[in-house]
Amino acid sequence: MPHKQHFKPLNLFQSDSMKVLITGATGLVGKAIVKVLHDKGMSVNYLTTRREKMISSPNLNGFYWNPAKSEIDMACLDGVSAIINLAGASVAKRWSPTYKKKILSSRVDSIRTLHKALNKIDVTQIKSFVSASAIGTYPDSLINFYDENETDVDDSFLGEVVEKWEQEVERFNSFGFNISKVRIGIVLSTLGGVLPKMTRPIQNFMGAAFGTGNQWQSWIHIEDLAQIFAFVIENNLKGTFNAVAPNPVTNAKMTKELARILDKPLILPNIPRFAMKMILGEMSYILFASQRVSCKRIEEKGFVFQHPNIGAALENLYLPKKEESESQMASLNKEFV
Repeated sequence: MPHKQHFKPLNLFQSDSMKVLITGATGLVGKAIVKVLHDKGMSVNYLTTRREKMISSPNLNGFYWNPAKSEIDMACLDGVSAIINLAGASVAKRWSPTYKKKILSSRVDSIRTLHKALNKIDVTQIKSFVSASAIGTYPDSLINFYDENETDVDDSFLGEVVEKWEQEVERFNSFGFNISKVRIGIVLSTLGGVLPKMTRPIQNFMGAAFGTGNQWQSWIHIEDLAQIFAFVIENNLKGTFNAVAPNPVTNAKMTKELARILDKPLILPNIPRFAMKMILGEMSYILFASQRVSCKRIEEKGFVFQHPNIGAALENLYLPKKEESESQMASLNKEFV
């Protein structure tokens, strides 16, 4: 079967002449994006807080920064025509008061440090600034179907984080280049993120849906997510885009599909909210929040999802054919060690 195209090229930029600066490039999503950009002939500069992760090669170069102190190596911007911002502490850790401050400050400080750096250069070379965001902004609901026009913000800690995160991104509008925000859903990857955590109890015959299992989960395959970021900068898109697959599912459906693919039975009753709150604290909110989110806006721009359905997406990740993609990622993982 021929492989679908991810987009209808608008030829606004020549990919093989583009250099992209990425923050958060050494994380799960960042590594996937770097691979896609390299496949398209683009070179990448990236910022890291760890000097031992700085690489120098023809198409991948690392530069030091410390957003907490507003420090950045200005050389990272040399020749760059697009910026992808992924920086931010993981939300998949217990939310102590101290860590909650880190989740927010890591995002705000990173954007402010980039803004300060861009104020010091001629920004006419920059055509596109794309920042990660999250669907956690949308209110918890079992019945609503949200698109990017929704103005209400979820009254949770995550809603607060996304609101302040996106407010900082809006400051870049003063530069005159196009600004995009990519609101990411639940990222499916065997190499990290939430999926291995969901898989482990199922493999150990301890799998079960959370709560009623009726909460909506808007998910995206890691390959589609990486392609969306590339698509946005290649086509110099502007505005907010939901990075979720076309077919969100309930938590019960996702759990059943995982069990089917792993060939494991689901024998336990659903896990009550209070039990997970005892284990994970406030962070357990993520497991029970319901957000059914539309991807129509990015599709209307011409993006085509390779993994639109949960069953096929999980099969792609867990059945034998996944070995090729994992081996491709392995070489990139080694570069960042």
